[in-house]
Amino acid sequence: MKKAKGIVIVLLSVMLAGCSKMNSEQQQDNAITTEQQTEENQSIQSTETVKENETPIVTDNIVDYSDYFQGISGCAVMYDESSDTYFLYGKEKCEKQVSPLSTFKIISALAGLENNVLENQTFTMEYSGVKYPIDTWNSNLTLKEAFETSCVWYFRQVVDMVGQENIHAMLKEIQYGNCDISEWNGSETNSLPELNGFWLESSLEISPKQQVVMLNYIFGSKNNFSTDNLEELKNIMYIAELDNGSLYGKTGSGTDGKAWFVGYIEKSDNKIYFAIYLDDMQNREVVSGNKAKEIAISILSNEV
Repeated sequence: MKKAKGIVIVLLSVMLAGCSKMNSEQQQDNAITTEQQTEENQSIQSTETVKENETPIVTDNIVDYSDYFQGISGCAVMYDESSDTYFLYGKEKCEKQVSPLSTFKIISALAGLENNVLENQTFTMEYSGVKYPIDTWNSNLTLKEAFETSCVWYFRQVVDMVGQENIHAMLKEIQYGNCDISEWNGSETNSLPELNGFWLESSLEISPKQQVVMLNYIFGSKNNFSTDNLEELKNIMYIAELDNGSLYGKTGSGTDGKAWFVGYIEKSDNKIYFAIYLDDMQNREVVSGNKAKEIAISILSNEV
């Protein structure tokens, strides 16, 4: 990263609220013999010693990206995978959980592919004939077309076919924000039921920093997802070639001045993950997913 401004805060861990993997239940088994328990304790102590000696230091750089936001209230998270370094603008907002809006379509698509609901980027859903407010939604759509046009009815069908149990399992695996899908059908943000969901100003929430951590897990080397499915996901997320790499991402737009753009830029063997979140009621006329994307591209072009 170039032009990093501000102070450096050293954190020993990345805090993920709400949805963490619970391993303690797996560690308790009353049937284990005393000898087995002793061996297990010794193994745990040995592991803890290694972890203590090898704890990585994660660095957060607090930076000033205000020029790129042009007076719009919001925040930015950038994560350089090669240096394991975060760059935060608007730290408090970066760590506050909010609705993911249409950025959740990244997860919907992956869940559909992993659970064999979607075959590939050309998989087509049939249009019902209902007149929707966005013209590009009023036809049969492939996965790639639905992702690019952010078609809610398409991904509502995908999520329903994957099912609550499988969706929740994936959210727990990737530690997606609060993992709360309790309002499965949404909170009636839109008048039509097929245009609502738990990810649209409803129960599910995630912070900008958690978005970046989650994306790093999905597209990193430690996940359990199909290589072919991840390649399909990359294909539908692809946006453009920038001077410093290939850009992948997804926008999201809500009401009252809320908008996202999340993703990563890839060049050679390194990735820069990012999340831009805008929350500005006073400037809601200019706030959109495309505006968040514009800000992200400016930052990526000048600061990376």
